[in-house]
Amino acid sequence: MRRREFITLLGGAAAAWPLAARAQERAVSVIGYLSGEPGSGVPAAFRQGLGELGFVEGRNVEILYRSAEGHYDRLPELAADLVARRVALIATGQHFPALAAKKATTTIPIVFAFGADPVALGLVASLNRPGGNITGTSFVASELIRKRFELLHEIVPAVTTIGLLVNPTTPHVQALIREGEDAARILGVHLVILNATNATEIESVYASLVEQQITALVIGGDPLFNTRGPQLVELAARHRVVTIYSSRGPVQAGGLISYGSRIGETTRIAGTYAGRILKGEKPADLPVQQATRVELIINLKAAKELGITFPLTLLGRADEVIE
Repeated sequence: MRRREFITLLGGAAAAWPLAARAQERAVSVIGYLSGEPGSGVPAAFRQGLGELGFVEGRNVEILYRSAEGHYDRLPELAADLVARRVALIATGQHFPALAAKKATTTIPIVFAFGADPVALGLVASLNRPGGNITGTSFVASELIRKRFELLHEIVPAVTTIGLLVNPTTPHVQALIREGEDAARILGVHLVILNATNATEIESVYASLVEQQITALVIGGDPLFNTRGPQLVELAARHRVVTIYSSRGPVQAGGLISYGSRIGETTRIAGTYAGRILKGEKPADLPVQQATRVELIINLKAAKELGITFPLTLLGRADEVIE
């Protein structure tokens, strides 16, 4: 080979290398995961759903996690940052981040998973035909409040006053309160609505329970309470309040009982939707999936510490009993 041909060959290879490197970079899809509340990061169930479609973080997908840490006014800024970074998709497990993402972009796909009505929120046109760039999964929330009241009354039938802890900023708070009022009226108990929008207010609520003679508490479904499980469990134990939660997390952390949707399953499905979109499907063609399965989780250790004996019929209905 002549010297000139050799140099030309080397030059072509050198020019081709950056192109190959850039092609390899493009093979890594970047997802922005937007959260409103403090938490441990991207849910494992979301990663599991992505994995079912062949997307593994660190191999062919990168996830940029952004959290407003409870300061919702930061969500527009965080959503805009993800848009500026040209992520392939924005995912979230809460309604406020989803709304912020929708305002930030009409082109980047958005996938959500939460317990509010996405149609009522204006996120999608309909469940079957979401339209636009948004789709995801939702689960029942306010409809389960009445059942939580019934279970709590079954555990402590002598209770005369039940508290309902809600986040007044959540979109479906009025539906939660109506369900609570109906349940209290049917059971013949006095209902006290308790409001909290952050960790400090949760502390204040529990500190006021003794004064209000509240010994039984229903936790309304909300991302705030889902992410504050350990705090809720510690306060319930400290103030000796019989508490029923909306998800399994607090019970696994030492809480008494929970009755609610399988949030992890909903989040996993959202992960599969994200994977399908990364493979080329359009959000508008993916109907919003509604999870209807619920689960009852009981913690016998927590019951013993509170001096409570669960009825055998209730134990028999439980999906899981933690000993």
